[in-house]
Amino acid sequence: MTATPAKNPKSMPPSVVDDPRWARIVARDKTADGHLWYSVATTGVYCRPSCPSRIPNPRNVQLHDSLESARATGFRPCRRCNPDGLSTEAENAALVAKVCRIIEDSEEEPSLERLAAAVGRSPSYFHRVFSATTGLTPKEYAAAHRARKVRQGLASGNSVTEAIYDAGFNSSGRFYEKSTDMLGMTPSQYRAGGANEEIKFAVGQTSLGAILVASSTKGVAAILLGDDPDELVRNLQDRFPKARLIGADRGYEALVARVVGFVEAPGIGLDLPLDVRGSAFQQRVWQALQEIPVGEAVTYAEIANRIGSPKAVRAVAGACAANRLAVAIPCHRVVRKDGSLSGYAWGVERKRALLDRESSQGT
Repeated sequence: MTATPAKNPKSMPPSVVDDPRWARIVARDKTADGHLWYSVATTGVYCRPSCPSRIPNPRNVQLHDSLESARATGFRPCRRCNPDGLSTEAENAALVAKVCRIIEDSEEEPSLERLAAAVGRSPSYFHRVFSATTGLTPKEYAAAHRARKVRQGLASGNSVTEAIYDAGFNSSGRFYEKSTDMLGMTPSQYRAGGANEEIKFAVGQTSLGAILVASSTKGVAAILLGDDPDELVRNLQDRFPKARLIGADRGYEALVARVVGFVEAPGIGLDLPLDVRGSAFQQRVWQALQEIPVGEAVTYAEIANRIGSPKAVRAVAGACAANRLAVAIPCHRVVRKDGSLSGYAWGVERKRALLDRESSQGT
Protein backbone atom coordinates (compact mmCIF):
# COMPACT_ATOMS: atom_id res chain seq x y z
CA MET A 1 0.00 0.00 0.00
CA THR A 2 1.30 3.37 -0.95
CA ALA A 3 1.60 5.74 2.01
CA THR A 4 -0.33 9.00 1.83
CA PRO A 5 2.18 11.82 1.55
CA ALA A 6 2.20 14.23 4.49
CA LYS A 7 0.75 17.63 3.86
CA ASN A 8 3.11 20.53 3.63
CA PRO A 9 2.47 22.63 6.78
CA LYS A 10 3.14 25.78 4.77
CA SER A 11 0.20 24.98 2.47
CA MET A 12 -2.29 24.50 5.35
CA PRO A 13 -4.52 27.39 6.43
CA PRO A 14 -3.65 28.92 9.79
CA SER A 15 -5.46 27.32 12.72
CA VAL A 16 -8.15 29.26 14.59
CA VAL A 17 -6.41 28.40 17.85
CA ASP A 18 -3.41 30.47 16.74
CA ASP A 19 -5.63 33.55 16.40
CA PRO A 20 -5.62 35.68 19.61
CA ARG A 21 -9.35 36.18 19.15
CA TRP A 22 -9.94 32.49 19.82
CA ALA A 23 -8.63 32.89 23.40
CA ARG A 24 -11.37 35.45 24.03
CA ILE A 25 -14.00 32.94 22.92
CA VAL A 26 -12.54 30.19 25.12
CA ALA A 27 -12.63 32.66 28.03
CA ARG A 28 -16.20 33.70 27.11
CA ASP A 29 -14.95 37.28 27.29
CA LYS A 30 -17.98 39.55 27.61
CA THR A 31 -15.90 42.60 26.69
CA ALA A 32 -15.47 41.11 23.21
CA ASP A 33 -19.24 41.10 22.61
CA GLY A 34 -20.11 43.51 19.84
CA HIS A 35 -16.58 43.33 18.43
CA LEU A 36 -16.24 39.65 17.53
CA TRP A 37 -18.50 36.79 16.39
CA TYR A 38 -17.88 33.20 15.44
CA SER A 39 -19.76 30.66 13.33
CA VAL A 40 -19.77 26.88 13.74
CA ALA A 41 -20.09 24.76 10.59
CA THR A 42 -21.32 21.61 12.35
CA THR A 43 -24.25 23.32 14.10
CA GLY A 44 -25.00 25.96 11.49
CA VAL A 45 -25.15 28.81 13.99
CA TYR A 46 -23.16 31.94 14.77
CA CYS A 47 -22.55 33.24 18.29
CA ARG A 48 -21.13 36.06 20.36
CA PRO A 49 -17.85 35.38 22.30
CA SER A 50 -19.60 35.11 25.68
CA CYS A 51 -22.01 32.40 24.48
CA PRO A 52 -22.56 29.93 27.36
CA SER A 53 -22.80 26.97 24.97
CA ARG A 54 -20.08 24.34 24.91
CA ILE A 55 -16.89 25.59 23.25
CA PRO A 56 -16.86 24.13 19.71
CA ASN A 57 -14.04 22.28 18.04
CA PRO A 58 -11.86 25.05 16.54
CA ARG A 59 -11.61 23.07 13.28
CA ASN A 60 -15.28 23.87 12.70
CA VAL A 61 -15.08 27.54 13.64
CA GLN A 62 -14.77 30.66 11.53
CA LEU A 63 -14.09 34.03 13.19
CA HIS A 64 -15.84 37.25 12.14
CA ASP A 65 -15.07 40.88 12.90
CA SER A 66 -18.56 42.05 11.99
CA LEU A 67 -22.11 40.86 12.43
CA GLU A 68 -22.64 41.19 8.67
CA SER A 69 -19.79 38.75 8.04
CA ALA A 70 -21.32 36.22 10.45
CA ARG A 71 -24.74 36.56 8.83
CA ALA A 72 -23.20 36.11 5.38
CA THR A 73 -22.43 32.48 6.24
CA GLY A 74 -26.15 31.77 5.89
CA PHE A 75 -26.20 30.27 9.40
CA ARG A 76 -28.87 31.15 11.96
CA PRO A 77 -28.20 33.19 15.14
CA CYS A 78 -27.68 31.15 18.30
CA ARG A 79 -30.78 31.07 20.47
CA ARG A 80 -28.76 30.97 23.69
CA CYS A 81 -26.60 34.07 23.23
CA ASN A 82 -28.73 36.06 20.74
CA PRO A 83 -25.78 37.52 18.77
CA ASP A 84 -28.07 39.79 16.75
CA GLY A 85 -29.36 41.63 19.82
CA LEU A 86 -28.03 43.14 23.01
CA SER A 87 -25.71 41.06 25.14
CA THR A 88 -27.09 39.70 28.39
CA GLU A 89 -24.92 42.20 30.21
CA ALA A 90 -26.31 45.13 28.22
CA GLU A 91 -29.87 43.85 28.64
CA ASN A 92 -29.37 43.59 32.39
CA ALA A 93 -27.91 47.10 32.55
CA ALA A 94 -30.94 48.48 30.70
CA LEU A 95 -33.25 46.47 32.95
CA VAL A 96 -31.62 47.82 36.10
CA ALA A 97 -31.65 51.40 34.78
CA LYS A 98 -35.39 51.10 34.14
CA VAL A 99 -36.02 49.81 37.65
CA CYS A 100 -33.93 52.58 39.20
CA ARG A 101 -36.13 55.14 37.45
CA ILE A 102 -39.25 53.35 38.74
CA ILE A 103 -37.89 53.46 42.29
CA GLU A 104 -36.95 57.13 41.99
CA ASP A 105 -40.34 58.12 40.53
CA SER A 106 -42.43 56.19 43.07
CA GLU A 107 -43.94 58.02 46.02
CA GLU A 108 -43.59 54.90 48.19
CA GLU A 109 -41.05 52.10 48.05
CA PRO A 110 -42.18 49.57 45.38
CA SER A 111 -42.26 45.90 46.33
CA LEU A 112 -39.75 43.45 44.87
CA GLU A 113 -42.59 41.65 43.09
CA ARG A 114 -43.80 44.85 41.44
CA LEU A 115 -40.31 45.77 40.24
CA ALA A 116 -39.65 42.30 38.86
CA ALA A 117 -42.99 42.28 37.04
CA ALA A 118 -42.21 45.67 35.48
CA VAL A 119 -39.23 44.16 33.65
CA GLY A 120 -40.69 40.72 33.03
CA ARG A 121 -38.38 38.76 35.32
CA SER A 122 -38.90 36.51 38.31
CA PRO A 123 -38.31 38.21 41.70
CA SER A 124 -35.32 35.96 42.53
CA TYR A 125 -33.61 36.46 39.16
CA PHE A 126 -34.29 40.19 39.17
CA HIS A 127 -32.97 40.56 42.74
CA ARG A 128 -29.75 38.75 41.77
CA VAL A 129 -29.20 40.85 38.63
CA PHE A 130 -29.94 44.15 40.38
CA SER A 131 -27.55 43.36 43.25
CA ALA A 132 -24.76 42.24 40.89
CA THR A 133 -25.11 45.40 38.78
CA THR A 134 -25.47 48.07 41.47
CA GLY A 135 -23.88 46.50 44.53
CA LEU A 136 -27.15 47.12 46.40
CA THR A 137 -30.38 45.23 46.79
CA PRO A 138 -33.49 47.00 45.41
CA LYS A 139 -34.53 47.74 49.00
CA GLU A 140 -31.12 49.25 49.81
CA TYR A 141 -31.21 51.31 46.62
CA ALA A 142 -34.67 52.64 47.53
CA ALA A 143 -33.50 53.47 51.05
CA ALA A 144 -30.40 55.25 49.71
CA HIS A 145 -32.56 57.22 47.27
CA ARG A 146 -34.95 58.30 50.02
CA ALA A 147 -32.02 59.27 52.24
CA ARG A 148 -30.62 61.38 49.40
CA LYS A 149 -33.99 63.09 48.95
CA VAL A 150 -34.20 63.82 52.67
CA ARG A 151 -30.73 65.36 52.64
CA GLN A 152 -31.57 67.44 49.58
CA GLY A 153 -34.82 68.61 51.15
CA LEU A 154 -33.17 69.60 54.42
CA ALA A 155 -30.29 71.32 52.61
CA SER A 156 -32.71 73.34 50.48
CA GLY A 157 -34.40 74.80 53.55
CA ASN A 158 -37.49 72.63 53.77
CA SER A 159 -38.86 71.84 57.18
CA VAL A 160 -38.07 68.41 58.58
CA THR A 161 -41.69 67.36 58.09
CA GLU A 162 -41.69 68.49 54.44
CA ALA A 163 -38.43 66.68 53.76
CA ILE A 164 -39.74 63.48 55.33
CA TYR A 165 -42.92 63.29 53.29
CA ASP A 166 -41.33 64.55 50.05
CA ALA A 167 -38.86 61.66 50.33
CA GLY A 168 -41.68 59.11 50.43
CA PHE A 169 -41.90 58.31 54.14
CA ASN A 170 -45.57 57.83 54.95
CA SER A 171 -45.08 58.48 58.65
CA SER A 172 -42.65 60.50 60.71
CA GLY A 173 -42.28 57.61 63.13
CA ARG A 174 -40.78 55.34 60.47
CA PHE A 175 -38.35 58.08 59.47
CA TYR A 176 -37.16 58.91 62.98
CA GLU A 177 -36.43 55.22 63.62
CA LYS A 178 -33.73 55.45 60.96
CA SER A 179 -32.88 59.14 60.86
CA THR A 180 -29.65 59.08 62.85
CA ASP A 181 -28.24 56.16 60.85
CA MET A 182 -29.37 57.86 57.64
CA LEU A 183 -27.98 61.33 58.36
CA GLY A 184 -25.31 60.67 60.98
CA MET A 185 -27.06 63.16 63.29
CA THR A 186 -30.54 64.38 64.11
CA PRO A 187 -32.58 65.90 61.23
CA SER A 188 -32.50 69.33 62.90
CA GLN A 189 -28.73 69.22 63.20
CA TYR A 190 -28.39 68.17 59.58
CA ARG A 191 -30.69 70.99 58.46
CA ALA A 192 -28.39 73.38 60.30
CA GLY A 193 -25.40 71.93 58.51
CA GLY A 194 -24.26 69.90 61.49
CA ALA A 195 -24.02 73.02 63.64
CA ASN A 196 -23.77 72.35 67.36
CA GLU A 197 -22.97 68.67 66.89
CA GLU A 198 -20.38 67.81 69.51
CA ILE A 199 -17.30 65.86 68.47
CA LYS A 200 -14.91 64.79 71.21
CA PHE A 201 -11.34 64.13 70.20
CA ALA A 202 -7.88 63.43 71.55
CA VAL A 203 -4.47 62.92 70.01
CA GLY A 204 -2.07 60.12 70.91
CA GLN A 205 1.22 58.71 69.70
CA THR A 206 2.01 55.35 68.13
CA SER A 207 5.12 53.80 66.65
CA LEU A 208 3.64 54.76 63.26
CA GLY A 209 3.26 58.43 64.17
CA ALA A 210 0.49 60.58 65.62
CA ILE A 211 -3.08 59.30 65.88
CA LEU A 212 -6.29 61.27 66.38
CA VAL A 213 -9.50 59.62 67.58
CA ALA A 214 -12.81 61.52 67.47
CA SER A 215 -16.30 60.49 68.56
CA SER A 216 -19.86 61.72 68.18
CA THR A 217 -22.62 60.72 70.58
CA LYS A 218 -23.17 57.64 68.38
CA GLY A 219 -19.61 56.30 68.34
CA VAL A 220 -16.11 56.74 66.97
CA ALA A 221 -16.45 58.93 63.86
CA ALA A 222 -12.80 59.32 62.83
CA ILE A 223 -9.42 57.70 63.39
CA LEU A 224 -6.68 59.61 61.58
CA LEU A 225 -2.96 58.82 61.26
CA GLY A 226 -0.16 61.21 60.38
CA ASP A 227 3.12 62.86 61.32
CA ASP A 228 1.86 66.22 62.61
CA PRO A 229 -0.76 66.27 65.44
CA ASP A 230 -1.81 69.82 64.52
CA GLU A 231 -2.41 68.76 60.93
CA LEU A 232 -4.62 65.92 62.15
CA VAL A 233 -6.72 68.38 64.14
CA ARG A 234 -7.06 70.60 61.05
CA ASN A 235 -8.06 67.52 59.06
CA LEU A 236 -10.76 66.81 61.65
CA GLN A 237 -12.01 70.39 61.40
CA ASP A 238 -12.25 70.04 57.61
CA ARG A 239 -14.25 66.83 57.98
CA PHE A 240 -16.69 68.33 60.50
CA PRO A 241 -16.64 72.06 59.64
CA LYS A 242 -19.78 73.04 61.57
CA ALA A 243 -19.42 70.73 64.53
CA ARG A 244 -18.21 71.82 67.96
CA LEU A 245 -14.86 70.09 68.57
CA ILE A 246 -14.16 69.33 72.21
CA GLY A 247 -10.73 68.34 73.48
CA ALA A 248 -11.54 65.26 75.50
CA ASP A 249 -10.86 64.48 79.15
CA ARG A 250 -8.86 61.64 80.67
CA GLY A 251 -11.78 59.27 80.32
CA TYR A 252 -11.77 59.79 76.57
CA GLU A 253 -8.01 59.51 76.39
CA ALA A 254 -8.45 55.97 77.74
CA LEU A 255 -10.36 55.16 74.55
CA VAL A 256 -7.51 56.58 72.49
CA ALA A 257 -5.14 54.34 74.44
CA ARG A 258 -7.22 51.32 73.37
CA VAL A 259 -6.83 52.32 69.72
CA VAL A 260 -3.09 52.87 70.16
CA GLY A 261 -2.85 49.44 71.79
CA PHE A 262 -4.56 47.87 68.78
CA VAL A 263 -2.17 49.58 66.36
CA GLU A 264 0.79 48.20 68.29
CA ALA A 265 -0.71 44.72 68.88
CA PRO A 266 -3.48 43.98 66.33
CA GLY A 267 -4.11 40.57 67.84
CA ILE A 268 -5.92 42.10 70.83
CA GLY A 269 -8.81 43.18 68.60
CA LEU A 270 -10.73 46.45 68.57
CA ASP A 271 -14.41 46.39 69.47
CA LEU A 272 -15.71 49.96 69.51
CA PRO A 273 -19.07 51.53 68.64
CA LEU A 274 -18.58 53.29 65.31
CA ASP A 275 -20.34 56.26 63.73
CA VAL A 276 -19.99 55.19 60.10
CA ARG A 277 -21.08 57.90 57.66
CA GLY A 278 -21.14 57.12 53.96
CA SER A 279 -23.27 56.06 51.04
CA ALA A 280 -25.04 52.70 51.05
CA PHE A 281 -22.39 51.30 48.69
CA GLN A 282 -19.51 52.60 50.82
CA GLN A 283 -21.03 51.06 53.91
CA ARG A 284 -21.31 47.68 52.18
CA VAL A 285 -17.61 47.88 51.28
CA TRP A 286 -16.61 48.98 54.77
CA GLN A 287 -18.62 46.14 56.32
CA ALA A 288 -16.79 43.67 54.07
CA LEU A 289 -13.46 45.19 55.14
CA GLN A 290 -14.31 44.64 58.80
CA GLU A 291 -14.79 40.95 58.07
CA ILE A 292 -11.19 40.48 56.84
CA PRO A 293 -9.32 38.62 59.61
CA VAL A 294 -6.20 40.10 61.17
CA GLY A 295 -3.14 38.86 59.33
CA GLU A 296 -4.88 38.42 55.97
CA ALA A 297 -5.02 40.59 52.87
CA VAL A 298 -7.50 40.48 49.98
CA THR A 299 -7.71 42.20 46.61
CA TYR A 300 -10.10 44.93 45.55
CA ALA A 301 -11.65 42.42 43.14
CA GLU A 302 -12.29 39.98 46.01
CA ILE A 303 -14.11 42.68 47.98
CA ALA A 304 -16.17 43.54 44.91
CA ASN A 305 -17.16 39.88 44.62
CA ARG A 306 -17.99 39.61 48.32
CA ILE A 307 -20.47 42.49 48.13
CA GLY A 308 -22.05 41.04 44.99
CA SER A 309 -20.66 43.64 42.56
CA PRO A 310 -17.77 41.94 40.73
CA LYS A 311 -17.40 44.79 38.23
CA ALA A 312 -17.26 47.54 40.84
CA VAL A 313 -13.52 47.22 41.53
CA ARG A 314 -12.82 50.93 41.00
CA ALA A 315 -15.78 51.89 43.17
CA VAL A 316 -14.44 49.58 45.90
CA ALA A 317 -11.07 51.35 45.68
CA GLY A 318 -12.89 54.68 45.97
CA ALA A 319 -14.74 53.52 49.07
CA CYS A 320 -11.44 52.43 50.62
CA ALA A 321 -9.97 55.85 49.89
CA ALA A 322 -12.99 57.55 51.50
CA ASN A 323 -12.63 55.60 54.75
CA ARG A 324 -11.86 57.91 57.69
CA LEU A 325 -11.71 55.20 60.35
CA ALA A 326 -8.14 53.93 60.02
CA VAL A 327 -7.53 50.43 61.47
CA ALA A 328 -11.13 50.19 62.78
CA ILE A 329 -12.24 49.74 59.16
CA PRO A 330 -9.08 48.02 57.88
CA CYS A 331 -8.76 49.28 54.32
CA HIS A 332 -5.02 48.64 54.69
CA ARG A 333 -5.80 44.91 54.25
CA VAL A 334 -6.79 45.44 50.60
CA VAL A 335 -4.06 45.08 47.98
CA ARG A 336 -3.71 44.94 44.20
CA LYS A 337 -4.29 41.75 42.24
CA ASP A 338 -0.54 41.07 42.06
CA GLY A 339 -0.19 41.54 45.81
CA SER A 340 1.51 44.92 45.58
CA LEU A 341 0.41 47.81 47.76
CA SER A 342 -1.70 50.58 46.28
CA GLY A 343 -2.33 54.02 47.73
CA TYR A 344 -3.32 54.48 51.37
CA ALA A 345 -4.81 57.66 52.80
CA TRP A 346 -2.25 57.66 55.61
CA GLY A 347 0.77 56.65 53.55
CA VAL A 348 1.85 53.41 51.84
CA GLU A 349 4.67 52.91 54.33
CA ARG A 350 2.14 52.83 57.19
CA LYS A 351 0.06 50.36 55.19
CA ARG A 352 3.10 48.11 54.76
CA ALA A 353 3.98 48.40 58.44
CA LEU A 354 0.43 47.52 59.52
CA LEU A 355 0.31 44.48 57.24
CA ASP A 356 3.75 43.28 58.33
CA ARG A 357 2.81 43.71 61.99
CA GLU A 358 -0.47 41.85 61.58
CA SER A 359 1.16 39.09 59.55
CA SER A 360 3.84 38.51 62.17
CA GLN A 361 1.29 38.39 64.99
CA GLY A 362 -1.10 36.20 63.00
CA THR A 363 -3.98 36.56 65.43
